[in-house]
Amino acid sequence: MERAELVQELKTLRKGRGLAGRVDDRVGPYLRSACAVSSDDGQVAIREKVTELISELAAHLPDDLRLAALAAFAICAEARQPLYQDRVRWAASRVDRDPRTVRRRVDEAIVLLAELAWSSSSPVVSPSDRWHTTSLSIACVVDEPLVLERRRIVADQEGLEFLDLAVSLPAGQPAVTVLYGGSLVDRGMETSSRWGYGLELPRPLSRGESWECAVLFRPPSISPYMVSVPRQRCDAFDLRVRFGGAPPAVWALEGAFQRDVSDPGYEGRPEQVDSTGEVHLRFRGLTPGLAYGVRWAVQP
Repeated sequence: MERAELVQELKTLRKGRGLAGRVDDRVGPYLRSACAVSSDDGQVAIREKVTELISELAAHLPDDLRLAALAAFAICAEARQPLYQDRVRWAASRVDRDPRTVRRRVDEAIVLLAELAWSSSSPVVSPSDRWHTTSLSIACVVDEPLVLERRRIVADQEGLEFLDLAVSLPAGQPAVTVLYGGSLVDRGMETSSRWGYGLELPRPLSRGESWECAVLFRPPSISPYMVSVPRQRCDAFDLRVRFGGAPPAVWALEGAFQRDVSDPGYEGRPEQVDSTGEVHLRFRGLTPGLAYGVRWAVQP
């Protein structure tokens, strides 16, 4: 799914009556895919699926952007005016801003909604996932550099044979050793910084069966952050990062947008490095498509 096309489809959908009007001919192919709309779905089913997805994604936006998005698509019961400009004026009165400001916020909200929906084919947009993560543990040594990833998953379908995974690192494909849990399948570089790989399991798993695997990465270098952006549901994430020397500042990132991870203007929650040069963070109930982890300042 291309984010730009999804953004354009969302901008088209907000026009006129939004989701309160006809939707069968105004919900484009990318949005249909994101909402799992089938060819047999009628007006009511399409409206319900699109409304559910947008509402769920909007819950992760700041309050002002969430209100702007729900008003723009006429999801808000109080903002079901027949014209988009009327809904904008309603939202403007609620946040005490002029309509021009609210229109900019709607545009910003739509971009973020598309990013959330698009991110790594998360289960928010693909409810029929084959497996999910119950616990993910990452230990990173920055100055080696080494990254150890351990994962426990549960099969959500009968006969699961393959885990589809990926890792983003700054210098291309790392050296990889599977310590246990499967055989490595190299899918190559999916983008300039993301290497796609998978684990072929030694036997098919039954639905509900758990499995553990561990992979050791030796990248040429590590960017000044270590985060997980889960594609599927992830119940728990334990992260340890060990620095060669304490960096000037360290921030925890919890539920950040992917583009904020490397944005110098986005910091997160300040964290202290202990006397051994380590930081230890725990996250629970991760939202697919959002980033969780740690970011640090580079020594001058």
